[in-house]
Amino acid sequence: MRDFTLDIYRELLETLQAKGYQLISYADYRKSKIENRESKFVILRHDVDAKPANSLKTAQIEASLGAKATYYFRVGPESNNPEIIRAIAKLGHEIGYHYEDMSLCGGDVDAAWSHFQTWLAYFRQYYAVETICMHGAPTSKWDGKDLWKKYDYKTLGITGEPYLDTDFSDVFYLTDTGRCWDGYKVSVRDKIPGHQDEWTKAGLTWHTTPELLQAIGQGRVPKHVMMTTHPQRWTNNRGAWYKEAILQNGKNIIKRILLWKTKN
Repeated sequence: MRDFTLDIYRELLETLQAKGYQLISYADYRKSKIENRESKFVILRHDVDAKPANSLKTAQIEASLGAKATYYFRVGPESNNPEIIRAIAKLGHEIGYHYEDMSLCGGDVDAAWSHFQTWLAYFRQYYAVETICMHGAPTSKWDGKDLWKKYDYKTLGITGEPYLDTDFSDVFYLTDTGRCWDGYKVSVRDKIPGHQDEWTKAGLTWHTTPELLQAIGQGRVPKHVMMTTHPQRWTNNRGAWYKEAILQNGKNIIKRILLWKTKN
């Protein structure tokens, strides 16, 4: 249990701060609430796919360090917990909508748009939602971002969507998808096409958190970063840790099959 524990997550944040990185929310990035654009920053993004209680624990760690993060919640009960949403917002973090309306509406764009508006209003009961983020839904045949081929979320006062409104020529992307830091290789949608190939060629790829910690300590991580984590994967509970590890290994096999089918 050296990796994906709450202890090493705290160590990761403390190491970033020790190397001079500001730890900010996605909304603050969009508003350019950064002391100096030439300074170092990490956008802390969390996709709350499941086990919202885990998110409260990472939010508490961040708040204790003076960091601000963004937590994207899904509509289903596996993610959507009003008490925890309120608690995380009270800690000073940003709350956003982790949308998957195209999948939930069977690819019906108009129904998905109506569904999106309904649930955006729901989450705005708890927080003045400014940003949204697609849920990858790897087993779904519908890409959530396709909703924006017809509609415009900015008409609803949304200032940003990480996959669509981030300058990835300037911001390096780290994600723990696949329960590792190079899982984009088996990811169906949590990836930045083109840029990740360039970063890999430049040697900017690490598999484990200890490897990432070493790279940060040696100054080998870019100055501007978006770091996406799924808090369900981070726990100090031994039983839950092993269960998540086994489950994710199974998911990675399915993702490899889906990617193979897409290419063939």
